[in-house]
Amino acid sequence: MKENQVSRRYVLKAGAVSSLAAMGMPTFIPASAFGANDRVRVGVIGINGRGKDHIQGFSRLNDVEVATLCDVDSTVLQNGASDFEKKYNKKVKTVADLRQVYEDKDIDVVSIATPNHWHALAAIWACQAGKDVYVEKPGAHNLREGRKLVEAAHHYKRIVQHGVQLRSSVAIQEAIKHLRDGLIGKVYMARGLVYKWRPDIGNKGNSPVPSELNWNMWQGPAQAKEFSKNYVHYNWHWFWDYGNGDIGNQGIHETDLCMWGLDVGLPEEITSAGGKFLWNDCKETPETLTSIYKYPSSGKVIQFEVRPWMTNKEDGVEIGNIFYGDKGYMVVNGYSDYKTFLGKERAPGPARNEGGDHYLNFIEAVRARDTAKQNGPVETAHLASGIAHLGNIAYRLGRTLHFDPKNEVFVSDKEANQMLTRKYRAPFVVPEKV
Repeated sequence: MKENQVSRRYVLKAGAVSSLAAMGMPTFIPASAFGANDRVRVGVIGINGRGKDHIQGFSRLNDVEVATLCDVDSTVLQNGASDFEKKYNKKVKTVADLRQVYEDKDIDVVSIATPNHWHALAAIWACQAGKDVYVEKPGAHNLREGRKLVEAAHHYKRIVQHGVQLRSSVAIQEAIKHLRDGLIGKVYMARGLVYKWRPDIGNKGNSPVPSELNWNMWQGPAQAKEFSKNYVHYNWHWFWDYGNGDIGNQGIHETDLCMWGLDVGLPEEITSAGGKFLWNDCKETPETLTSIYKYPSSGKVIQFEVRPWMTNKEDGVEIGNIFYGDKGYMVVNGYSDYKTFLGKERAPGPARNEGGDHYLNFIEAVRARDTAKQNGPVETAHLASGIAHLGNIAYRLGRTLHFDPKNEVFVSDKEANQMLTRKYRAPFVVPEKV
């Protein structure tokens, strides 16, 4: 029977239920494609931060229903459900364990807005359960699991959209076309800028786990440690076990655009330097970070700058990208605004400010069962995240690193290669074979 002739719902592979459940794995497999007029039911996992935008983004779309909210913090979950009911005048199902979302045969799509260390595993489990996936940036917490996410999406024939919203911006798509068409000449350098206001977070030390939080589930793939308010609910970004610093937070939008604009993949040479120069707090990741990614074989380079506090703008940009060519340069400010400056006199060239709908683009690809329709395909989840990981590894080791982008390993560097993955905690393990 052809894929589009069967029911859109999912069937239980009964013989595997007990063994898969024991390993913490999902137990549903796909049995269908979407029909053009089917209602898409979404489960949102992680609703305290970006998840709120996911709820709003999917709720505004036609024939799309946010059916389930999931969070490991019962207070966050209850408040989220209450807000949902007030805003949309209907109740929503709530669950505390993301595996319950995957086991629900009525859920078609999962939207993942957990902390970074959960992104790839949650998305892989969703693919194995027959769900399509919208996953927040970065798509992976380390390089290896990003590759495994790509493999899972292709193996299970799932639509996996990475939350790099600027990919759906009409203006930015036009800007990329200008770069490809030679408006600023030979484009040889991209500069990524992340100048965010990141204050001193102090050090709250360890404390008892709050009664409303499932700390074991929150930690998931990470090694177990004592609870601290230093981590929950936002400042986990600044600890290596859970986050990736600002280059792996806000910076993923800009790493993605650097690579997209230059038309490159992972680099061959990486140098990073930085540190903590402002605050004597408990952050582990650098406040200030400068990374240089070189592409000797194509004569291109990416410069990436993270600054956390008082600083200048560059051509009006705090968050964005600048592309340099031999006939001019292009400034991208935020997610939907570009300007160009041509020749030695910097004469104003084409410019535009217009956004797009990344959630809609995802749903359209889901309905069509066509990855070619995606603006933020799963490969961006791996590559845009991966280049940030490489910069962080170079910073942590304090030396220039040489990388083989074809095989995705460092050249003759055992210490660096060990940092391409992590030690996982059962049953929250990214599988070797998806």
